Amino acid sequence: MIVFFALPLFTMMKSAVSDPIAANVLPATASALSGWDRESPPSAALQAAFVTDLKQIEDDQLFGDLVRRLNSAKSGFRTLMPKTRTAAKEAGEPLDLVALDKRWADNGYWQVIGVAASSTITDRNLLAALDLGRDASGEVAALPTGASANRAILLRTFSMALAVTVACVLIGLPFAMIAASVEGWKRQLLLGAVLLPLWTSLLVRTAAWFILLQDNGLINSTLMFLGLTTEPLALIFNRVGVIIAMTHVLLPFMVLPVFSVLAGIPKNLMPAAASLGAHPVQAFLTVLLPLSLRGVISGSLLVFMSALGYYITPALIGGAKDQMISSVIAYYATGAANWGMAGALGLVLLTATLLLYVVYLRLSAERELRP
Repeated sequence: MIVFFALPLFTMMKSAVSDPIAANVLPATASALSGWDRESPPSAALQAAFVTDLKQIEDDQLFGDLVRRLNSAKSGFRTLMPKTRTAAKEAGEPLDLVALDKRWADNGYWQVIGVAASSTITDRNLLAALDLGRDASGEVAALPTGASANRAILLRTFSMALAVTVACVLIGLPFAMIAASVEGWKRQLLLGAVLLPLWTSLLVRTAAWFILLQDNGLINSTLMFLGLTTEPLALIFNRVGVIIAMTHVLLPFMVLPVFSVLAGIPKNLMPAAASLGAHPVQAFLTVLLPLSLRGVISGSLLVFMSALGYYITPALIGGAKDQMISSVIAYYATGAANWGMAGALGLVLLTATLLLYVVYLRLSAERELRP
């Protein structure tokens, strides 16, 4: 638990709030910041300290990390910092930064440096994960429109996970009821059919759906052969295909908890309700469904939490507007090498999952306390 669960979670949470690069690379600047109110232009001593720090940076990779950190907060540092570093190393006398580049007269650049170099802990990534940031006065404010789409992708992720959960309930509950109502080889056959996806690689299952859902795939060919459609339906590279494929993959996590609850319910309850004059639908709604609700909630929680972190299925089956937050996390982790943002987005998903689990525990405790 410590090695494979607690330690990775701690590392992720630490990377989400850790921001040591500027403070480590610009120590003289960090010391000179103590006397600056961040509203007036930076003093000559602060500018000289900054130039001194730039002269002492020998590691190009470390300098690149610093530039990425600053540029992520304000565009322009990617060209400004290399130019300033080169001039600082070549200057034999105190360097006039404003004469070198007029952007150094903009207090916005210095404020970014001040925030980055003054502390090794930051809430920048956590705020950016929700399309928020801090303005010049330090107050939390929404990012400009188009600057980030993390909130929209998070909402898309939750809505798609909810749609998959509902689909699994609508399919899994009747399937589990049928499996619980039969015995012997019939039950084994039904359970084997729902367990089969778990014995197959996720990539193989997703690739199989890629073949089935395409325009000339088995599903569209069958529909057109039966005359139900005159042209192929759009089932791939859209949200419909993603939900179909994810529902198939996650269905066992709904069927098994519901089946385990239904298998423990006495089989004479429904006949007893019928003998008392209850309609089959009424008997189901008042007897069987309430008793199976614990399994439905458990299955829904498992499906929803699993769906939140799906990556392969949306990447292969979905289109550009169907990617979930896992794709953004993968981009920050492997493409942009921004572990802070990757950790912050992962922390948002972890918080949502823990909240759902707490709600489930509360509901379970309330049902157990009821007479």
